[in-house]
Amino acid sequence: MTTAQVPAQRPEAPAAAGAAQPRNTAAEAALVPAVDVIEDATGITLYADLPGVAKEALELNVERDTLTIEGAVSLPVPEGMAASHVEVDRARYRRVFTLSKELDSQKVTAELAHGVLKLRIPKAEHAQPRRIQVQVA
Repeated sequence: MTTAQVPAQRPEAPAAAGAAQPRNTAAEAALVPAVDVIEDATGITLYADLPGVAKEALELNVERDTLTIEGAVSLPVPEGMAASHVEVDRARYRRVFTLSKELDSQKVTAELAHGVLKLRIPKAEHAQPRRIQVQVA
């Protein structure tokens, strides 16, 4: 009995608000990582699930108002062994976001731990909430 390996196809989900459509040609096919976006008064925090991506294989770019997250998956196989079944046929992740003008893309911080990328993007000075003091005349 022979079995054929057929890559799983996920239906294309509509893009989230603020997310740019990824380029999806055969040469650039990539997995779209799940991302949680949390906004507070001082900025936004993104949590992207990137299992199998090492820090060295992760690329983050901000160009004008576009944030691009890309990472290559590297799952080591012990010497002398070969994978008998592979459920994920693409070896990289890619996700592109359009950033609001209220965010300060010069102050982005990033941490990668246990396959989860945490990006913090603070709001620009002009978009920060501020308290105005009233003077008594």
